[in-house]
Amino acid sequence: MTDDDGSAALEFIAVGVILLVPLVYLIIALGAVQEQTLGVEAAARHTARAIALAPDAGTAAMRSEQVIASISDQYGLDAESIEVSVTCAPLEVACPSAGATVTVTVATSVSLPLVPTIFGVDEAASIDVEGAAVQKMSRLWGDG
Repeated sequence: MTDDDGSAALEFIAVGVILLVPLVYLIIALGAVQEQTLGVEAAARHTARAIALAPDAGTAAMRSEQVIASISDQYGLDAESIEVSVTCAPLEVACPSAGATVTVTVATSVSLPLVPTIFGVDEAASIDVEGAAVQKMSRLWGDG
């Protein structure tokens, strides 16, 4: 005859904690990545619209910087690590210009939560995220 006496409640608690801690960390990490992804997408989209709605290139550059600063505050993006690229098609025209298609790409990296900053471990445990938006400029852009 075998002795089946034991503490099932203690075993369930131990196994539950062992499985629950990684699951909670995964949820927190995915939430951080999702927040940054939504931030770069919003930054790209609103920057492209700000460029397209600006009356001239100087105002477009100023509004773009304001939009990036505002979005980085709203979504908690690291302002120093944001990379913004603005390109126009066709390539032979100045960017931005009337009738061109403006592509705005915003990229940054997300550091995973609870990763220490010693020995560059936080840089190794980071995920790159990127958002892009395309906006067609009016053929009358810059005239008014």
